[in-house]
Amino acid sequence: MSVVLDGDVAGVATATIGVAIPVPPPFGEDLQRRRAELGDPMACAIPAHVTLLPPSTVPRDRLDDVRGHLAAVAAVQQPFDLRLRGSGTFRPVSPVVFVQVAEGVPHCERLERQVRSGVLARDLSFYYHPHVTVAHDLDESALDEAFTSLADYEALFTVAAFSMYEHGPDGVWRPVETFGFGGDGGQV
Repeated sequence: MSVVLDGDVAGVATATIGVAIPVPPPFGEDLQRRRAELGDPMACAIPAHVTLLPPSTVPRDRLDDVRGHLAAVAAVQQPFDLRLRGSGTFRPVSPVVFVQVAEGVPHCERLERQVRSGVLARDLSFYYHPHVTVAHDLDESALDEAFTSLADYEALFTVAAFSMYEHGPDGVWRPVETFGFGGDGGQV
């Protein structure tokens, strides 16, 4: 039985979660700093990441099932290299500028499909496109500046885990558990 996602569950305590590949230091902090400098008010609330499961509402009494599913997905993964290179945008469809995933796309796509299955099965509003958001819902000049200033950005790191995040009442996304590949997961 799938968890109820993205909807109100009357009388049931829920959590809003997401699953993502965190961008490690120093790259993650650098991208968050750049996001803040562009004036994005979400810079301090959203750690730099590559989304695997977008924000989803889950009944709290099903979080153990979610953790079990994520641990099982992580247990069969192998580490892979992920290269971020250059900027991209979803404009005019969505006011977003991002850093592109230039290496590791097939790994991200496969991982996303596996995470978004079983207890976390759900439809997406848009086709999955791995990326790291650096500007969202800003005016056109700020979006242009983000696109230009990150055109030459590059980072390379090895992905050996993904994290489950919870959206706090203060609007901040916090990692609550990390799932290491090959079954080496645990609490953050």
